[in-house]
Amino acid sequence: MQSANVELSVKVRTIVTSGDRILDSPLAQIGDKGLFVKEIENELLRGEVDLAVHSCKDLPTELPEGLMIAAFSEREDPRDVFIGRAGSLDELPQGARIGTSSLRRRSQLLSLRPDLEIVDIRGNVETRIRKIGEEGLHGTVLAAAGVKRLEREGDIGFYFPEDVMVPAVGQGVIAVECRRSDNPVRQLLRLIDDSAARGAALAERALLHELEGGCQVPIGAHARVVDDRLKLDAYLGSLDGSRNVRMGHEGSVDDAAALGEELAKRMLEAGGADILAQFRS
Repeated sequence: MQSANVELSVKVRTIVTSGDRILDSPLAQIGDKGLFVKEIENELLRGEVDLAVHSCKDLPTELPEGLMIAAFSEREDPRDVFIGRAGSLDELPQGARIGTSSLRRRSQLLSLRPDLEIVDIRGNVETRIRKIGEEGLHGTVLAAAGVKRLEREGDIGFYFPEDVMVPAVGQGVIAVECRRSDNPVRQLLRLIDDSAARGAALAERALLHELEGGCQVPIGAHARVVDDRLKLDAYLGSLDGSRNVRMGHEGSVDDAAALGEELAKRMLEAGGADILAQFRS
């Protein structure tokens, strides 16, 4: 807002969510993305706060009635990074122990290196980096955006290309949620809304919604604007990565949500429906 020369008196309120508190179990066993936003959204609905700032990848694809995402920030680096002493995945020894609680990362890592041992770890960036030494791991995989924001780039061993490790839906984007009826706040948030990030996030979220995926299914998606066209790549895989579908599609930025829905349907027809059936059974 300050960059747009809008003067505001702002009070920041920190709300600790269930997802922040429960750190001793894999997220897929205790709930879904809503664990990171429910308490915040309740305060928003009650009028205790005027807007909520989220990591876009933590937001479920269905929002509570009366709420909306009014702004998407300019996207930070969407890639995943390896934290550890290796310059590439090929440099890791046979049977290397990698820490992550993300099913998306687990599936893609095992699809590339079935010999890896995946160890569940949770916590913030600092905690997960610390656990590399505490639990005798060869490394962990984190979002580049979070590592950069905390100025821990010196810990990065290597970056995964987006077509090798497809990022999480919305990774690197900050989403700002508000009440649909709050027009003054909606108008203010238009000042910080990034059109490229909005198009990418809408396409990725539409794909996730069409696949009916959450934290319990390994799904990744990455959209970006290239020459005024929106290009979307996605991944859907089994837990062990032995079965997976990787596909891409492109279309108009103005039809971002439709692009995501169309790619999801193509992935289901290409074997994704059978993979999802395994999770539902």
